[in-house]
Amino acid sequence: MPLRRDIQGLRALAVLAVIGAHAAGWPRGGVAGVDVFFVISGFVITGMLLREQRKDGRIRLARFYGRRARRLVPAALVTVGAVVGTAYALFGRARAEQILWDGVSALLLVSNWRFTQQGTDYFDAGDAVSPLQNFWSLSVEEQFYLVWPGLLIVSLLFVPAVARRGRAATAVAAGWAVVVIAASFGWALLQGSSAPTAAYFSTATRAWEFALGALLAAGVPLLRRLPAALGALLAWIGVAGVVAALVLIDPAAVGFPGPWAAAPTVATALALAGGVVAPQPALFPWTNPVAVTIGNASYSLYLWHFPVVVFAAALLPASPWSLPLTLAIIAVVGFASYAIIEQPLRYAPFLGGRVPATVAAESPEPAVDVSDAAAPVEPAEAPAVAPPVRTPEIATRRPAGWQPGTRYFPGSPRVAAQSAGVEPVEVAAASVPEVVPVEQPVIAPPPVEVPEVPTLAMSDSVPVASVAPMVAWRERFRTQVSLAAAGLVAAALLVVLVVQVQQPRPLPPTAGGTDQAAPAIEDPTAALQADLAAAVSATTWPDLHPSLDEVMAQSSGANPAHDCFAPTPLPDAAACTWGSGDAPRHLYLVGDSTAMAYAPALKALAEQSGGAIRVTTVGLYGCRFTDVLVQNDDPAVMQACTQRKNDVAAMIAADHPEQVLVSNAYTLGRTADGRDLSAADLIAAEAAEMARYGMPGRIVYLEAPPEGAPLGNCYTRVGSPYACATSITPVWRDMQAATAAAAAATGDRLVDALAFTCWQDVCPAFAGTLPIRYDQTHLTVAYSAHLAPYLRWALDGADAAGAPAPPG
Repeated sequence: MPLRRDIQGLRALAVLAVIGAHAAGWPRGGVAGVDVFFVISGFVITGMLLREQRKDGRIRLARFYGRRARRLVPAALVTVGAVVGTAYALFGRARAEQILWDGVSALLLVSNWRFTQQGTDYFDAGDAVSPLQNFWSLSVEEQFYLVWPGLLIVSLLFVPAVARRGRAATAVAAGWAVVVIAASFGWALLQGSSAPTAAYFSTATRAWEFALGALLAAGVPLLRRLPAALGALLAWIGVAGVVAALVLIDPAAVGFPGPWAAAPTVATALALAGGVVAPQPALFPWTNPVAVTIGNASYSLYLWHFPVVVFAAALLPASPWSLPLTLAIIAVVGFASYAIIEQPLRYAPFLGGRVPATVAAESPEPAVDVSDAAAPVEPAEAPAVAPPVRTPEIATRRPAGWQPGTRYFPGSPRVAAQSAGVEPVEVAAASVPEVVPVEQPVIAPPPVEVPEVPTLAMSDSVPVASVAPMVAWRERFRTQVSLAAAGLVAAALLVVLVVQVQQPRPLPPTAGGTDQAAPAIEDPTAALQADLAAAVSATTWPDLHPSLDEVMAQSSGANPAHDCFAPTPLPDAAACTWGSGDAPRHLYLVGDSTAMAYAPALKALAEQSGGAIRVTTVGLYGCRFTDVLVQNDDPAVMQACTQRKNDVAAMIAADHPEQVLVSNAYTLGRTADGRDLSAADLIAAEAAEMARYGMPGRIVYLEAPPEGAPLGNCYTRVGSPYACATSITPVWRDMQAATAAAAAATGDRLVDALAFTCWQDVCPAFAGTLPIRYDQTHLTVAYSAHLAPYLRWALDGADAAGAPAPPG
C-alpha cells in the first residue's frame, strides 16, 4: 500500500508552527499546531483500529498499547530524564524539584492535570516556565486513547459476529465520534468562558478534535468515491486554512479550544479528506522529501523543542544569534533523538518490534499523535481478492533465504543464519506477472558450514533463528546511530563554545557618585550602595544566606506580617504590632503586598529602638490602598479590599499614630469596571486615600522596589549573576515622579527605594550575602530586616543631614 506522505507533511507544518511560536513568538497561533496533531491522531489511529477489526474480526488492546508503548516511552523517558538531570545541574533546588514532579506527572500521563491544578497560564511566560510543559498534550492524547479503543470494543460486542468485519464497525465508530464531538465541543464552549486555564489543558474540551479525525476515518469508504481533482482541491483548501489559522488566530486573545480551535481542526480534516484520493504529486509542497523527513521526526522534535527553548533562555545571552542557535539546537537534538532513540527502539526485537524490510517500507512517524503508522492509501474494495501465491523462483545471485533490507557479502555466514526458518515472501497474485515455469532438474546446493558469528555474544542455548532479527536490527540502525551520535557530540561542543564566548560580562564599578555631597556619618546609604555595586560587578554567585532556593520556596509565607495582610476578617491589631506598648512613637504601615514586604524592616526598627517606637502593620495583599478599587485576579481580594481599607482607616482614626507609612505596587492597573489607570491616576487615587486619615505632613510614601528579573528563569548555578540584573522601567519612573509630586503637594515624605535596590540604574538580585527579592517584586524577609537602619535614618536622620540624594 502506498503511504500517505501528505499526512507527514501536515505533521511537519504543525511541528514547525509550534516550534516557531515557542522559540520566536511567531506565528502566534502556532500553538494550534497541537490541534492539527490531534485531528491527525484521531484519523490515523481510528483508521488503524477499523482495519484491524475488518481483518481479524477484533481489536487487540494488548497489541495496540504495546505498539504505542514502543513508539512513545523510550523517547519520552530519555527526554524527561535528561531534562530533570539538567534542571538539577542548572537551576536552584526549588525549581529543580518542581521540574522533577513535572517529569513524574509527564510519565504518569497526567501533566495536563498538574498544570491545571497549578493554575498555569500557557500564554504567560513571565514566571518560571516548566521545560516539560509541552508534555500536557501527550497526556491529553493518551488519556483519550485509554478510553476510545475500549469504547469501540465494548460497543461491537452488541453487534452480531457476522457483521463485525463489515460496515458495522465503521458505523459504530462514526456514531460515537458524533456523540463525542457534540458533547466535548459544547463543554469547551462553556468551560472556555468560565475557566480558560482548565479548558486549555482538559481532555474533555479536546476530545472532539480526536473524534473529528475518527469521524473522517470512518468516512474513508465514501471519500474514495470523490474524483481525484476534487480531492486535490479539498487538500489545498485545507492546508491553506491550516496556514491561515496558525498565522491569524491568537489563542491567548480568543476562546480556545472552543470555539476558535475549530478553524485549524476543520481545515486539517479537509486536507486529510482530500488526501484520500488526491494524487500525492499534486500535493508536492507538503509531500516533498524535506517535509516528509521533518514529519517523520516530528515526535522527537516536539518532545525536545520546549526544553531547549527554556534552557536556552536561561543560558544564552540576548543577542542576534540567540534565536538561530536555539533553532539549530532543536533541530540537532530532535533529529538525533529520532535516529538514536525513537526509531531504533521502536523496532527493537527485544521490545517486541520488527525491523522493517526497507527504509521505504517504514511507517512514517507521527508527532503529537505519537504512536502509529501513517494511514496508507487503502485500495478500493473488490468483490473478491485473489489468494496469495508464492513468488516464482527467479534467477538471482542472492542465496536462498535472503530478505529485503539485509546486506549480503559473498562467503558471509550471516545469510545462512538468517535463512533459518524464513518463508518465501507472499504477495497478491494480481501483482505478479504470470511466468511459465520451465522444468529443469533440481540441483541441490552443496552444504554450507556455518561458523560461529563473531559479532554476537551468544550462549549455546540461544537458537540461531532468534539471533537473526537482532542481526538485522543492528545492521539496519548501526550506521545511523553512530552518525547521529557523532553529530550530537559535535553540536554540544559547539554550543558550549558559543555560550562561553557570548557569556555577558558585567561592567566593573565606576566612580559614580563622587561628585555628590558626602553623606552624614550615620547615613547607611553608602554601605548599601557599595554592596549593590559589588553585586552588579560580580561574575559568580556568592554564597547567599538565605539561599535563593530558600527564599523562593518560602515566598511570602516567611513574612511575620503575612496574616496581617490576608483576605480574612480584620486582623487582631495586637498580633500585628511590634515594639513596646508604652513607646512614645506609634507608626502604621499600610498598603498591599509591597507594604507587607517592608513589614520585617519596620518590625526590626521597633525592636531595635530601645522601647521608643511601636509599629502596627496592616493591609491586604493584592489590594492597593487607593480610593478606587483596582482589579485583582483573586476574587477573595476583590471582595475584601474595600472593607479592609475602611477598617484600617477606622483603626488609624482611633489610634492617632505619629506617622503612616504606605506602599503600593508601582505597576499600572484597571478599575473594577475595566477602565485603564495611568501612573498619575493611581498615585492621585493613593493620595486621596491617604487624605482620609487627616494627617497631612505625616504620611511617608515608601517606594516600591523596581521590578526584578524572574529568578526561576534567570538564576542558574553556572550562569552569571548579571543575568538576573534588571534596569528600571519607564512605568516605575512615572510612578516615582508622580509620588514625589503628590508628597511635595501635601508636605509628606518620600523614601527612595533605589538607595537600597539599584546601583547606577542597574538592579541586581542580591546585595552582600542577602538575596534582595524572592520574586520579581517583593523584598525577602532577610533583606527587608537589613534595611531597618536605613528606614530609621530616612524617618529621622534625613532631616538633619538633608534630603537623601538619588543614588547613582
